[in-house]
Parts: sequence; C-alpha cells; structure tokens
Amino acid sequence: MSSEPIAIRVSHLSKGYQIYNTPRDRLKQFVFPRFQRLAGRQPRQYYREFRALQDVSFEVRRGETVGIIGRNGSGKSTLLQIICGTLSPTGGTVETFGRVAALLELGSGFNPEFTGRENVYMNAAVLGLSTAEIHARFDAIAEFADIGDFIEQPVKTYSSGMYVRLAFAVIAHVDADILIIDEALAVGDAFFVQKCMRFLRRFMEQGTIVFVSHDTSAVTSLCHTAIRLEKGIIQECGAPKDVVANYLTACYEAQQGASMAPAAVKRNAAGKDQGPPRDMRQDFINATPYRNDIELFAFMPDRTQFGKGGATVTSVILCDESGHSLAWVVGGEMVTLNVQCRANKDLLNPIAGFVVKDRLGQILFADNTYLTYIGSQLQIPAGRDFQASFSFRMPLMPRGDYAIAAAVAEGTQQEHIQHHWLHEAVVFTVHSSAVSLGLIGLPMSNIEIQLLNSAGTETTG
Repeated sequence: MSSEPIAIRVSHLSKGYQIYNTPRDRLKQFVFPRFQRLAGRQPRQYYREFRALQDVSFEVRRGETVGIIGRNGSGKSTLLQIICGTLSPTGGTVETFGRVAALLELGSGFNPEFTGRENVYMNAAVLGLSTAEIHARFDAIAEFADIGDFIEQPVKTYSSGMYVRLAFAVIAHVDADILIIDEALAVGDAFFVQKCMRFLRRFMEQGTIVFVSHDTSAVTSLCHTAIRLEKGIIQECGAPKDVVANYLTACYEAQQGASMAPAAVKRNAAGKDQGPPRDMRQDFINATPYRNDIELFAFMPDRTQFGKGGATVTSVILCDESGHSLAWVVGGEMVTLNVQCRANKDLLNPIAGFVVKDRLGQILFADNTYLTYIGSQLQIPAGRDFQASFSFRMPLMPRGDYAIAAAVAEGTQQEHIQHHWLHEAVVFTVHSSAVSLGLIGLPMSNIEIQLLNSAGTETTG
C-alpha cells in the first residue's frame, strides 16, 4: 500500500432523488405529511426514490490517477459532482485535501453572457487565484486555449470544442493539487487533446487526478487504479486492465444476455497438424543484442472469456510463412496469425478477429475479417471448424509482456452478437529490442543520412 497521504476520502456516500409522477404529487408531499404527523398518523410518501449512489467508499492517495468507468446512468458524474462540492450527498462524507480544480459537464462554471476573458477571471477566482495572479497568468491561459479573438466574445457563441479549450486552459493554470475531469476531452480536436494529454502526464508526476471516461484505452494507459460503477454501486476497484476487461464483459452481457462461453475450451485437433514449434532465431545470425526476440507461449483456452456461445475460439497460433507454428519470432519478419473457431450453431456472416495489448491493456494493433467478407453472406453450418488467417509483418516491440485476445462474432461491425471473446488467448514476452520510443516500432526499409547541396538536392560522390 502506498505511504502517500490521502488526497480524497469518500466514506459511505449515497445520493437519492425524489421522483414524482406529477407536479400535484410534489405539492402533496410538501403539504400532507405535516398534517398526517399532527394527526398521529404515519406520513404517506407521494414519490419514489431513485438511488444514484449507494454506500460508495474509496480513498485516493496523493499522486494517484484514478479512472471511473461504467455505463450511462451508473452514477459516475454524480460522484464527481459530489467530490467537487457542486452537489450535496444524501448520506456519507467526502474529504479532499488540497486545491481542487474540476472540468465537469460542458460549460459548467461559465456564465454564457460573459466573454471568455470575463469567465477566465471569474472561474480562476472561484478556484482560489487572486486578481493579481490571474493577471499574471492570463496570457498563458489564452495561449493554451488558442481560441483567438473569441476570447473577447460571449461564451454563448462558442462551439463545444471552444468551451472545453477555455475551461481546460483555466484548470491547467490554477496550481491545483487535485484534478477532477468528467469526459471533457471527448469533444476536443486531435491537436488539443494531445496538448491536454501532455499536460496531464506532467501533472501526474505529483498531482492527483480522478476522471470519468468511456475511453478504456485512456483508463488503462493513464490510471494507477480503476473503479467500476454499476447502478450507483462500486462493482470492483483494482488494476485498470482487469477492471476494464470485466467492464467490457458486463457491457456485452447487458446488450446480449448472459455469457454462454464455456469455462474452458479444448484445443482444436486441427492445431496438431501445424507441426512442432520451431525457434525462428535459427534462421538469423546471432550477431547483435538488438534483435527483437519474442517468446510465444501456448494457447490458453481457460483464460477470462465471455460470449453467447454460438461459436467458440478453439486455437490461436502464430505461424511463419511456411505455415509452421512458432515458439519464437523475430520482430520485423512476416508471420500469420491463425484464429481457429468452431461453429456451435449455423452462423451467418461470422466475424473473427484479434487484439494485441500491452501489459497495461492498451490496444497496440488489431483486425478482423468483417471488411474482407462484407456483402458476401458467408454461412458456416453448425459443427464445422473454420479458421481466420491474418498475415502481417511482426512489429518491433519494446521489452515487456503482451497478450493476444481473440474473438468470434456474428453480424456486422456495428451490430453483432459476440459469441466468444477470449482475453489473453496467447501471451508473449519480448526479451530484447532496439525500440526505445513509442509503443511499437515499424521495420524500416531504409535509413540513411544524405548530404544536400544548396538547391536541396542530393550530392554525389
């Protein structure tokens, strides 16, 4: 457990709303219970209660980044608003230690009639800056927002992206100890989002961040801890990769019903025909420590999985160009990933695919068969085995552990039945690598330095 002091403490938090069927019932609730108590009777309730949060407790230590995920209506935004103090809880307590800056729903904290400049002064003052401090930082705030002359226009004329730019620019310059962000970057353009991500990564070095996002890749890449809310209740709190995997499972089951995927899958007999695994390194001269040596482990059918069970992933094998299964592979070489499946019922338009993730659960690359067979009305009868093959040049990978998830579905890219999703079907370890920047490296066909003359053309000799 971290020895850092507590930044946020949430204890037995609950929030309820009174829901009335008609305005008349609201008036009855205001008037009648008083007379009923005076008459010695049990007051009648004219509303039904909706519990947005129920007995929520957790702690965030200073320097931690915590992501909160959950489906719409699970209580995420309500929780953040209570932490920020813009909403009062029905029960429980929230303690924050340090200056809190929040970026909640679009335009919150802004007066639409005020100009951008006026809102900067007002918002920064609310967050604890003096007028002199705001004067000193205004140019930096305006430069970060990068909305030009619109800074002098009423914010009611702003687009959603301009709202976010200005709001984020303010919280980035108020010396906050804790940042609370509610899905705000979903409307920003790519360049501004990258600017914000650079700021957040710098802030994470010493500050505390709590944010809500539907971007599971952002949660796995940024967060130390993830919290999954469902119907106002914390379902789990732990490592982002595990929490995100369970969240995706819950989302599919909510749309398509309880998972019918088996707890374990027997290895497909067709996999035995691949021949014994060979060490691909034997084809290369062992003359450098920078070769991208990747060790592959066996297919694991008993890993975490979900799906309706209409088809099953029975094997995942990485092969060389000759079709031999590999125990080792060298980054930059051509490989084929075979995803073998069995149809447990008649399938119309099956889709098989894979996802490669790093140890944090970030998606590095992925693909499926949908676009290849779009419009073909592909049918596979029940009981038949089939295989999807993906040929590509293996990227260069930094040292570390990775996993390949495999899946088989039925339908279209947008609307489909997920029959079987197998997390971590195959894991592999990169033992040595020349990759020093980025999540993956691409094999280069040529790298060289050329001398150019004054005209900008290549010199000879």
